[in-house]
Amino acid sequence: MPTTFEKIDRIKPVFDLVYNITFNICKILLIFDITITSVAVLGRYVSFIPDPAWSEEVVLSCMAYMAMLSAALAIRRKSHIRMTAFDAYLPEKVVIITDILADIAIFILAIIMIKVGWGYAERLGRFGSYVSMPSVSRFWMYFPVPLAGISMIFFLIESFYNNVKRLYIKDGAKI
Repeated sequence: MPTTFEKIDRIKPVFDLVYNITFNICKILLIFDITITSVAVLGRYVSFIPDPAWSEEVVLSCMAYMAMLSAALAIRRKSHIRMTAFDAYLPEKVVIITDILADIAIFILAIIMIKVGWGYAERLGRFGSYVSMPSVSRFWMYFPVPLAGISMIFFLIESFYNNVKRLYIKDGAKI
């Protein structure tokens, strides 16, 4: 009979899929950034290549999305900024508990990002537009913040679960 952890582990492919989709979105955004920036720079120095007026705002928006989504990806890989200097000297359970506390703190930050970020996107975005693209709402400039909050919560659920599992399962033992 499968344990509770084994049952929950069956949803890992969902986390893998969301991670891969988010990672590939970041790759596509990076390709857009490089391409648009290259065209803009060439357009300034090569007379027959047009320099699009919208290039700077689109590149900055793509960078905002990449930065925010990359922060969510870092949670899953545990590659975000964190203090691990004392982990080797502390008991394993203390390290796991501090990881759980860090997950809770980041969860609170993610909730704030969703609430405040959505407020900015909705209120400020509604009244403005990109200077070079008047038909595009500034909502899209502020939307990366709540989007990252949602992504962070998704990956924090997995991180929190893995830390709780580490707390209760010792080196492959079953509960």
